[in-house]
Amino acid sequence: MEPANYTRVTEFVLTGLSQTREVQLVLFAIFLFFYLFILPGNILIICTIRLDPHLTSPMYFLLANLAFLDIWYSSVTAPKMLVDFFVERKVISFGGCIAQLFFLHFVGASEMFLLTVMAFDRYAAICRPLHYATIMNRRLCCILVALSWMGGFVHSIIQVILIVRLPFCGPNELDSYFCDITQVVRIACANTFPEELVMIFSSGLISVVCFIALLISYAFLLAMLKKHSGSGESTSRAISTCYSHITIVVLMFGPSIYIYARPFDSFSLDKVVSVFHTVIFPLLNPIIYTLRNKEVKTAMRKLVTDIFYVKRS
Repeated sequence: MEPANYTRVTEFVLTGLSQTREVQLVLFAIFLFFYLFILPGNILIICTIRLDPHLTSPMYFLLANLAFLDIWYSSVTAPKMLVDFFVERKVISFGGCIAQLFFLHFVGASEMFLLTVMAFDRYAAICRPLHYATIMNRRLCCILVALSWMGGFVHSIIQVILIVRLPFCGPNELDSYFCDITQVVRIACANTFPEELVMIFSSGLISVVCFIALLISYAFLLAMLKKHSGSGESTSRAISTCYSHITIVVLMFGPSIYIYARPFDSFSLDKVVSVFHTVIFPLLNPIIYTLRNKEVKTAMRKLVTDIFYVKRS
């Protein structure tokens, strides 16, 4: 029940990553460098896959979607974080906070579902190689990607509905550099145990179940490859791809499980894990995958060479 003298909070104050000016400048330089140099790399991956006629496999279509989601995911929090390094009072409106929370969970959940689709793609390629083109046709790939986005949307709407119905009458300070359910729920002027339980179930349990299922599926695929296949180039590529997917799964789900699969209490590592989860790892994920993929690297070099050649001409 809402308090009698209820006054709705119209904005939230963010504490940021540090209160020390020197530390803020160092962090700004690091994150700006990382964001501006890694971001074009992800855009290059998307352009390469779209423009190269040899990269038409469903695996590359899904990789391009992963890169797009990762760019979007990191851009939900990074730009405002960079601006806030130079602002004395870091504030975000109530509507802006809800929007940031919505897009963070929308894109994040969509990416988790997409990683599951990518695991299914590898299963079809390794276990059903003769029927792979038939199983993972373009139409099915588009449907699976659309379902991933739809699942992310439904998940995010649930979080937003649970948040907007809570009363906020102060304090309005969030011990973070962005808005998320783990921070906003703590300052609500009501008993939030039911909402918190639903959020943990929605975000935390889904993360844990998907994470375990993906690790088991990739372990099965690796065991199958090493047991039944030879040491040819195609087998090496398949094993390398599986290891890349496992790395991405760990980077994506590890911090998510730490943040959401527990009571929303404050811990000393929260901000550090959040930075890696919302800014660093999303931009690195497609890069990690690409570094182990010879075909994509070759196509990227060719595209960059062609661009410079056209400019010089």
